[in-house]
Amino acid sequence: MLQRLCAPLYALFLALPLPSWAAGQPADFTVLVEQASRAVVNISTTQRVSGHEKGQRTMPGLEDIPPELRDFLDRFFDHLPATPRGDRRAHGLGSGFIISPDGYLLTAAHVVKDADEIVVHDAERHEWTAKVVGTDALIDVALLKVDATNLPTARIGNSDVLKVGQWVLAIGQPFGLDYTATAGIVSALGRSLPNDTYVPFIQTDVAVNPGNSGGPLYSMDGAVVGINSQIYSPSGGYAGLSFAIPISVAMEAAEQLKTRGRVTRGWLGITIQQVNQDLAHSFGLDRPRGALVSKVDIQGPARNAGLQAGDVVVAYDGHPIDTTGDLPPLVGRTHPGAKVPMVIIRDGKEQTMTVTVAELPREMTETRTGKSKGGKTKTPEPALLGLTVTDLPIGERLDNGPRGVRV
Repeated sequence: MLQRLCAPLYALFLALPLPSWAAGQPADFTVLVEQASRAVVNISTTQRVSGHEKGQRTMPGLEDIPPELRDFLDRFFDHLPATPRGDRRAHGLGSGFIISPDGYLLTAAHVVKDADEIVVHDAERHEWTAKVVGTDALIDVALLKVDATNLPTARIGNSDVLKVGQWVLAIGQPFGLDYTATAGIVSALGRSLPNDTYVPFIQTDVAVNPGNSGGPLYSMDGAVVGINSQIYSPSGGYAGLSFAIPISVAMEAAEQLKTRGRVTRGWLGITIQQVNQDLAHSFGLDRPRGALVSKVDIQGPARNAGLQAGDVVVAYDGHPIDTTGDLPPLVGRTHPGAKVPMVIIRDGKEQTMTVTVAELPREMTETRTGKSKGGKTKTPEPALLGLTVTDLPIGERLDNGPRGVRV
């Protein structure tokens, strides 16, 4: 009897079309791209650059090539001798997305860095001149404002629930090719890059290139889960490794920029290093884990809490610390003045202490975002959070050209 009742339902189930993933076909992004593109914007910047900067190198004849292509080609001709010329306008490209109907946009800070003019275009070819509300160079986020109303907005997702292997999609204007969609998967989560200790990056294999910077990274349900910020590349182009700022981190910064004009961060005042197998054995750990404190700032809050060099931090505010890269983002996102429990290993024994987190000193922020001669960005100094990590650099800015990279 039960078999006869279920037979029609079973036949109906077999007649239904299988989803693409079950049928062994690639995921279909058509609806997602159509809906998500409405909130994506292209960003063009103009900056006055002196033609007599020391060490400036140009390629003869580039004046007749479109600016976006000229800036791209110029990266591959650093060996050419410098050609003195008068002041010129340097043009840059980037992407962004609308987060409120009244004209607030998010992009990467390096896209609009030192720009004299910022022009924003949407999918319907509307054009606005944007103003910078504020930038947070330490996590590479900028909040812009255009004079418009009733704009389509991106739906903000939850980057904390992402999983490795999940499909994601980027929309931007690589090399000026506007509204280009590329897809891939989440390759890793909580990736720590040495010069960006505040950000637990989302690593993907989504193809991103110069011009994608600041554009949104979407989950399959059409929500923004990250901002495309960096790539690993020996050539300056896509090499299979791209990094996005988690949207949860970006939105926290955006809210502070909107209400206060700047972002405040927590600070401990310690230098840390990775725990290897030998160190783990000497500290009585079951495996390499935690962040080894190698130095404590004499005026920092960690010193006041009793933290010492040689302690291993294994938990912070209830979050386990598996590697050195886990600790800095947690400290940076802590509100200054908050009392936070930390679990440490000292003399082979576990103990808990409470630290009152201080605000990151402004001079440390200025060191990180300052300039050297010729307008070149300084190599970031250590101890931005009062924390220094020892991992090797693997990231580079999308739109700043090739840099020295090691794995």
